[in-house]
Amino acid sequence: MVKIYDTTLRDGTQAEEISFSSTDKLLIAEKLDELGIHYIEGGWPGSNPKDMEFFELAQKLNLKNAKISAFGSTRRASVSVEKDQNVIALLKAETEVVAIFGKSWDMHVLDALKCSLDDNLKMIYDTVSFMKKHGREVIYDAEHFFDGYKRNPEYALKTIKAAEEAGADVICLCDTNGGSLPFEIESIVNEVKKHVSTPLGIHCHNDTECAVANSVVAVKCGVVHVQGTMNGFGERCGNANLCSIIPNLMLKMGIECIPPENLRKLTNISRFVYEIANLKPWTHQPYVGKAAFAHKGGVHVSAVMRKPETYEHINPELVGNVRRVLVSDLSGRSNIVYKAKEFGLDLDSKDPLVQEVLEKLKVLEHQGYQFEGAEASFEILIKKTMKKFKPYFDLKGFRVIVEKRGRDDQPVSEATIKIETPVGAKLTAAEGNGPVNALDSALRKSLEEFYPNLKEMHLVDYKVRILDEYAGTAAKVRVLIESTDGKRRWGTVGVHENVIEASWQALVDSIEYKLMKDEEEGKQIVNESSQGE
Repeated sequence: MVKIYDTTLRDGTQAEEISFSSTDKLLIAEKLDELGIHYIEGGWPGSNPKDMEFFELAQKLNLKNAKISAFGSTRRASVSVEKDQNVIALLKAETEVVAIFGKSWDMHVLDALKCSLDDNLKMIYDTVSFMKKHGREVIYDAEHFFDGYKRNPEYALKTIKAAEEAGADVICLCDTNGGSLPFEIESIVNEVKKHVSTPLGIHCHNDTECAVANSVVAVKCGVVHVQGTMNGFGERCGNANLCSIIPNLMLKMGIECIPPENLRKLTNISRFVYEIANLKPWTHQPYVGKAAFAHKGGVHVSAVMRKPETYEHINPELVGNVRRVLVSDLSGRSNIVYKAKEFGLDLDSKDPLVQEVLEKLKVLEHQGYQFEGAEASFEILIKKTMKKFKPYFDLKGFRVIVEKRGRDDQPVSEATIKIETPVGAKLTAAEGNGPVNALDSALRKSLEEFYPNLKEMHLVDYKVRILDEYAGTAAKVRVLIESTDGKRRWGTVGVHENVIEASWQALVDSIEYKLMKDEEEGKQIVNESSQGE
């Protein structure tokens, strides 16, 4: 059994783009507890009021698995442990567990703390023993241990011996600069085991992109406590990524670290933490990323459909993820059949329609279309080929005007559009903060009278990609739009030399996809009492 110590709420917040409020931290703590994490490090109560507020609020949490830990340093060289305000703040946090970090590298002792090597040993001993006397479970974080050991192994070992003699419950060896490699971790951990009997932990940073590998190797050597963060959040290049470490331990090494049934929650909780951090999830993140089990090449897809393990190292459902088949000019018949099945369409690989879709797909991708992020457009393409799609409106014409009256004035955009639906026609004008926004507003304004449920949807992302940059302002562009109605999200695409036309194509697909799905679900989509102008 390996215990997992999550430091997302403390070390993870040192990433330059991340800042959590106390409420954010409480929400994440509840999710980590739900996953089955053993320890949740809430922050450094001696460093800022926000962390102290978290510890006060955290006492009201009804955690079932995790213990909250407060983080802090050893006492200062010039102050007794009883009078050191940072140490007192740790006690005031009233957590069952405290993590104390101290210096292992003689250079840091002499140049950063500016005290003697012996004084540093006393600071470690005094702080750990003080916390033990006050009934705390103490995890001693040996900061810069691996760098310190490489330069002065005798002194590095003395520092953790001081923590052991003071009664530390766990001694966590830290690769604080993230510069160690797996063979170094293995050698040093094996050597440390000869000198201490206290359970060992590992805390790695990712500056050589070896943090996960270093953590796993340490466990192989007998470490029973692993520290890391969700999604690898952390300073510089980040911390060891628990979203990779946990399934590596459980699925690859057969070592339990969270309840087995909870592993299926990993992908959702990973994305929840991204959402709270207001960051876009890393598409290619191992195990939990959207592309972690995505297949594009026709040969791959054909094999996966017969036997998934041909191109998947685990069943994606084990970590709560899903298999995805992408469509592109690399696709084969298997890709088309798989996607059709996803859309609820019955197609056989020998059906001529499959080849027709494949040929259309390759022509469109040659023109610049990309359906990997626009599966709604691809579903519409398949249904049009199968003659199973009906348009929900016809365009009779639109005009977009952008006017700028003076050098320093803001431009004004206005769109006028006329559409016709089975129950009426409409001529509408709308303004926007740009020509595409104006066109979108006018289109929705026209259609919502006939299709009221369109009020449920809105755009959540809009991207423009230049496809042939050497053509300058005459370049062809690809527009990708992501939409949501609160229940689902979908992507659509348009391509043209004119960005308004490319945007129009993607907008039309986004709206017709919404109407198509609602109709398939048996919802009434038409307001038949509407009268067009």
